[in-house]
Amino acid sequence: MAKSKILTSIFTFTFTLTFFLFSTFTSAESSSFHRTMSPTSLGLLKEKLSHLHFYFHDTPRGPKPTSVRVAQASMTNMSSTGFGFVVMCDDPLTVGPEPGSKLVGKAQGIYGSADQEQTGLLMVMNLVFTEGKYNGSTLSLLGRNMMYSAVREMPIVGGSGVFRFARGYALAKTHTFDLKTRDAVVEYNVYLIHY
Repeated sequence: MAKSKILTSIFTFTFTLTFFLFSTFTSAESSSFHRTMSPTSLGLLKEKLSHLHFYFHDTPRGPKPTSVRVAQASMTNMSSTGFGFVVMCDDPLTVGPEPGSKLVGKAQGIYGSADQEQTGLLMVMNLVFTEGKYNGSTLSLLGRNMMYSAVREMPIVGGSGVFRFARGYALAKTHTFDLKTRDAVVEYNVYLIHY
């Protein structure tokens, strides 16, 4: 009789301990990986639509280039589209098209020729803003840029700071392009939905 009470107590204790450890482990695992949240818990209130307008200055030559070719394929120089070149950039973003216009940020990232038939660039950029309420905020642009089209549309796939949870698109239009120096000034209109 005493033996069966001891066995029952051991079984109950072992079962309770196992159940407790299992439930603690599974709830800790699930809560550390995923949980559903309300946007207001992060201070996110109402979504809004914003329009940003600025000029992108790409200067690949001269005493202080803002973009530098960092790679190319062996066939790039024989390609009519420059297929295979990759450029790293840190291009100024300004209020107006003039080089001395007020700086509002930088376009930092890479672009490369990704089309063998047409002059089409793959653009992967962080638009890093340095002005006013947008100072320290970024937008991530990822898309295809058909350089010689009048207007190019590229997606905005995210952001940080003021632009957390941003989504939208950018319209790029060449303002000036110098065939000799390859310097370009591109007008950008960016439309965003963000909190």
